[in-house]
Amino acid sequence: MVSYLLEVGTEELPADFVESAIAQWQNWIPTTLQEQLLTPQDISVYGTPRRLAVVITGLADKQPDREQEVKGPPAEKAFQEGEPTKAAQGFANKQGVAVADLEIRSTEKGDFVFVKKTITGRATAEILQELTPQWIFELEGKRFMRWGDGDLEFPRPIRWLVTLLDDQVLPVVLENGSETIQGENTSWGHRVLSNYKIPIPRPEQYVETLTQAYITVDQQQRKSAIAQQVHAQAQAKGGYAIFDDELLTEVTHLVEYPFVVTGKFDEAFLKVPPEVLTTEMISHQRYFPVWKDENATELLPYFITASNGDPNKAEIIIRGNERVIRARLADGQFFYDADLAKPLADYVPELDKVTFQEQLGTIGDKVQRIQNYASWVCDQLAISQPEREQIQRAVQLSKADLVTQMVDEFPELQGIMGEKYARASGEQEVVAKAISQHYLPKSAHDDLPDNRVAQVVAISDRADTLVSIFGLGMIPTGSSDPFALRRAANGIISIIWGHHLPLNLQQLLQHGIDDFIATFGESEHTANLFSQLQEFFLQRIRTLLSEKNIDYDLINAVLGDETDQAYRQRALAGILDVRARALFLQQIRDNQVLDMIYETVNRSTRLAAKGTLDTQTLDPEAVIDPNLFEKHSEQAFYEGLKQLLPKTQTSLEQRDYQQLVNGLTQIAPTVSNFFDGEDSVLVMADDPEIQRNRLNLLGLLRNHGRVLADFGQIVKS
Repeated sequence: MVSYLLEVGTEELPADFVESAIAQWQNWIPTTLQEQLLTPQDISVYGTPRRLAVVITGLADKQPDREQEVKGPPAEKAFQEGEPTKAAQGFANKQGVAVADLEIRSTEKGDFVFVKKTITGRATAEILQELTPQWIFELEGKRFMRWGDGDLEFPRPIRWLVTLLDDQVLPVVLENGSETIQGENTSWGHRVLSNYKIPIPRPEQYVETLTQAYITVDQQQRKSAIAQQVHAQAQAKGGYAIFDDELLTEVTHLVEYPFVVTGKFDEAFLKVPPEVLTTEMISHQRYFPVWKDENATELLPYFITASNGDPNKAEIIIRGNERVIRARLADGQFFYDADLAKPLADYVPELDKVTFQEQLGTIGDKVQRIQNYASWVCDQLAISQPEREQIQRAVQLSKADLVTQMVDEFPELQGIMGEKYARASGEQEVVAKAISQHYLPKSAHDDLPDNRVAQVVAISDRADTLVSIFGLGMIPTGSSDPFALRRAANGIISIIWGHHLPLNLQQLLQHGIDDFIATFGESEHTANLFSQLQEFFLQRIRTLLSEKNIDYDLINAVLGDETDQAYRQRALAGILDVRARALFLQQIRDNQVLDMIYETVNRSTRLAAKGTLDTQTLDPEAVIDPNLFEKHSEQAFYEGLKQLLPKTQTSLEQRDYQQLVNGLTQIAPTVSNFFDGEDSVLVMADDPEIQRNRLNLLGLLRNHGRVLADFGQIVKS
């Protein structure tokens, strides 16, 4: 068994690349070794700002020998009159075997020549020499660069290379123009604390050796050490460190030998909203704030930072960081005070000077459109006049903070500062909260707006963006979604689901489309605008239901197929109903109740397609003629449908589908007798009137089933 160490030493790498490269190697290196029939005992991948490394232990010193079977030319071409031809000799020579080793075997396409040969495994050292440059230069990331006069590309210049196989250097050379980077057995220590070459005896001693050179090469150890030190120093100041994992991960990849220091800023800055202070500290300086309470509502005048320097120079490091944060916080305080010089409402006219999208006009124009959507949503939800006025005020002010100095400097504070400024301007609390909350949810696991005013503004804003951008023909494709339309649609659906809003999305979108065409005119992009938006929303519903662990066929069953537009429009009109039906279907599949009705409804659905009954009718008295019955099973089927009708109607009205399933369960034996019992009938009777009557019975059962799902889409358990 052998071990291998690869270390790529560089100038300081971007933190996001270090994180990405570690993940890529963790996935990729085991795969490439497996492809070469090499299975190590362990693979450990490490990364710091100045190095990427992998330690592979327990490798066989060579590939295993293996048998390979190779198919050759047809037997009739390889042998004639029992003698080998040039084709046979050429094939044998190519495979490195004697003609006598060739075998003739029968296949579906005739007799062919085959050979079995033993392939001797290649040396592991030889394979690693080939793989090492691939591992380095097939890493993916942003902002790659060239250096020197060569053509090599990497996020930062490569300065050294360690390629150690057991205790011997594996010859690997990287040519970069006039510069040659050769594999060695020496790394480099910490840039400040041990800036000299460090010999590595063996791969297994890599982590320990670098630790002695003030390099914590294991990123998880660095992350844990930073977290522990930050917690301890926050507690020493009587506060709490509440971690942003993204910040902790980034800081982990900015230091090689972490030690943390605590700095102080003027308490006068605490008058500025904590969101401003933490944005300055976290986003711009990578500092950890210190909170006065565990709920992160009030700050203490301290910050904690992880340094990559000399712990003996801690005081100098602290003073330098304090100077920087003082200037940053002073800027924030200036912007805050300047913005408060006038009420938030006074910023609204300035929105007419800011372009939302070239063809769609200004942000002021967008606010006007959002107000229209908000009115339509209010109509659907029967919202009272006082709350309507709050919603319209919230819409009017929703984008005003975009033209403030603070948000111009820190765009990530949009909405947050609007809430602060609205409250300072004397706006109602519910209006102020709606300004910040209408941006929620910002991600799949984010909070939802918690009050009706914010919910209506959030839905209206997103609906306008979707209709407007789709109306220009700018539909997301692949990974390209510059206006975050997928996230916008997900947000609308999540708000409707999360707060049980009985919103008819089909109607809302149609209002928006009509308004868009009236404002911007018809075009090639508006011809199919509704159907495009419908399919887009249905796909988002499909994705969100999948995330709730609903089986794919059950999702198909509640959304319908592309040819069944009425069913798809029902889904868009009743977003709450779609989720309720999908969850219920999954429940009755899991408890096997679905199996009890599946065959009955599915068989009826397939046969009903041969008839002419629409998919909406539920009342048997409207379409069935009892005078045409020839068998008692038909009468029983008819009576069963009449008993099923009130259960189905109640299910529709109350979205309580258990009653429908109970009714379908009760009628199942009757339908089975209709098909296969002693009193069974031939559905496709010769008499067209009797045939139509029987197909209508089946069509009615199908329609009752469709109230819950399109059973034709469900796959049998």
